[in-house]
Amino acid sequence: MKKKCIVWFTQDLRLSDHRALHQAINSGCEVIPLYIYREEDPTWKMGAASKWWLHHSLKSLSDSLEEKGARLILRKGPSLKVFKELIKETGASAVFWHSRVEPFARKEEESVKELLESLSCESFSFWDNMLYVPGDILNGQGEPYKVFTPFYNRCLNVGGIKPSLKAPREVPCVKGSIHSEHLKDLTLLPDKDWDEHFPSMWLPGEKNAKARLQKFCGKVTEYTKQRDFPYEEGTSLLSPHLHFGEISPSQVVHAIRESSLHKGEGYVRQLIWREFAAQMLYFFPKTDLHPLREEFAAFPWKKSAKHLHQWQKGQTGYPIVDAGMRQLWSLGFMHNRLRMIVGSFLVKDLLIPWQEGAFWFWDTLVDADLANNSFGWQWIAGCGADAAPYFRIFNPITQGEKFDPEGRYVRAFVPELKDLPSKWIHKPWEAPEDVLRAAGVILGKTYPRPIVDHDEARKIALDALKYTRK
Repeated sequence: MKKKCIVWFTQDLRLSDHRALHQAINSGCEVIPLYIYREEDPTWKMGAASKWWLHHSLKSLSDSLEEKGARLILRKGPSLKVFKELIKETGASAVFWHSRVEPFARKEEESVKELLESLSCESFSFWDNMLYVPGDILNGQGEPYKVFTPFYNRCLNVGGIKPSLKAPREVPCVKGSIHSEHLKDLTLLPDKDWDEHFPSMWLPGEKNAKARLQKFCGKVTEYTKQRDFPYEEGTSLLSPHLHFGEISPSQVVHAIRESSLHKGEGYVRQLIWREFAAQMLYFFPKTDLHPLREEFAAFPWKKSAKHLHQWQKGQTGYPIVDAGMRQLWSLGFMHNRLRMIVGSFLVKDLLIPWQEGAFWFWDTLVDADLANNSFGWQWIAGCGADAAPYFRIFNPITQGEKFDPEGRYVRAFVPELKDLPSKWIHKPWEAPEDVLRAAGVILGKTYPRPIVDHDEARKIALDALKYTRK
């Protein structure tokens, strides 16, 4: 009788470049593909937008496995309980999986390893969801980097991104009946229609991830010129596919370099930013909620529930900020330039703690990733690794005029301003009354007045930041 093994899928919902699956098949075992749905952490319960993506990604993975002759087993509940039951039920002698950097995931994996050892079941873990294993890229003192540029240079010097593995021709599966939950019983889809626009932009799943990558490879040489303009299709839109592991970062790097003769290094640099964020969370696990720079724990934040709500709903009176927040709600996504603009507005114009922004993004982004999310918000707040200088405060007017000069992005997501001339689209409160009237805009009624004065807010923020630094 052949041995049986479990391949534990987590954030690696693909068949190609899946070393855990590859090694399980090569071990000669019959494979039990398993996904466990559980609330991983009380603080970071999976957000609603991520659940939507997960539902469709699991459906895609299940279909792909069936094409290879296997079946995805879905279970829900604590992972230790699931593994005890499944190993007892099937007699599996080994478990293969890909490791993750999130603190709750690392704690869970350690507990699983201990359980498997107690059951005389072998465990094998890999790092194919990252370009480099944590600990492989360290500075001259053997410590983790806290500044990106030397980390990036070290990555380039190390090189050696492992080649990608092809999907298996078939997955030898365990014969017989193994209990599996029905996907619909995981209740991942919303009971309201707030996701109605998601399918117009997103097609989850490994096949769609590869198609999006191929499309991006055709224009990657223009990436550095177009990436900051939110109305253009200048970015890859691969972030949710990468987060859920429908495609691996090494697959992306190899495809980019093969298609562009190394002219796509501007994008590869962004992938290494992603790597840097993951390594930071791995070595500094408390930075999901606590500032890396400890002096910022004493920052004099203002906790205005009213201002937070206006920011969340895109009702700040600053069109570029409101457009970004409404894109986030409508499509589960926000352009990276806008993430910096709306983040700066929250923490520096409104002086609301960056953690509030991190929580909102976590619930509303389809690409919500704990390492990227925490790292990005700490960068904006100026309290993390490679943080923006404390005096860098994004001006929502000039940012809009520079990166959305004709107001196409604003008009798309703030339709009540669509008839305003471009001259006033980013500062409607300065437009003459006859211009507002002609555009059908009534400030304070059809569109809000600014909830704070940016120049005054900037001065207050700078004073607070100077005080904190001292």
